[in-house]
Amino acid sequence: MPPTLKSAVTYSDQGPPEASQLLRLFHQAPWAKARSLNETREMLRHTDLTLCAWDGNTLIGFGRVLTDFTYRATIWDVIVDKAYQSQGIGREIVERILNHPRLNRVELVWLCTRRPGFYEKLGFSSKEQTGMVWSRGQNGRLE
Repeated sequence: MPPTLKSAVTYSDQGPPEASQLLRLFHQAPWAKARSLNETREMLRHTDLTLCAWDGNTLIGFGRVLTDFTYRATIWDVIVDKAYQSQGIGREIVERILNHPRLNRVELVWLCTRRPGFYEKLGFSSKEQTGMVWSRGQNGRLE
C-alpha cells in the first residue's frame, strides 16, 4: 500500500490465522526466525486464544494466550509486521487480550519480554518477578 494511504486495520479473535501467514511475521523477528511451518501449526493448535490484526487479507499483527481461564493467563508471541510498527497495533493487540471477555475472571496475566518498557506503559510490572526458565536445549533430557 502506498505510504500516503492509511489502511484500515481490523482485529479478530475468531480463531488462529493460517500458520503460513503467521510464519511470515515470525521470520521478521530475531526471536522467532527459526520457527518452522509444522511447529507453528502445532503451536496454534494448542493455543487457547489468538488476537490478529489484519490489513485486508494480510496478517499484520498477532498475539496469543495460554490460560486456565480462571487464575492465570500468559501472553506469548506479540508481533507486528515491520512495515506497520509504531502505529499502535501492538498496543491494541495487548489491550484487546487484557479486556477479552473470555479472560475477565483471570487474576494474573504474565508474559516474557525483551521490551519491558512497552508493557510497563500498559500496566505490567516487573517488581514482583518470580519467574524462572528451564531450557531443554541447555539442560538436555531429565532421566
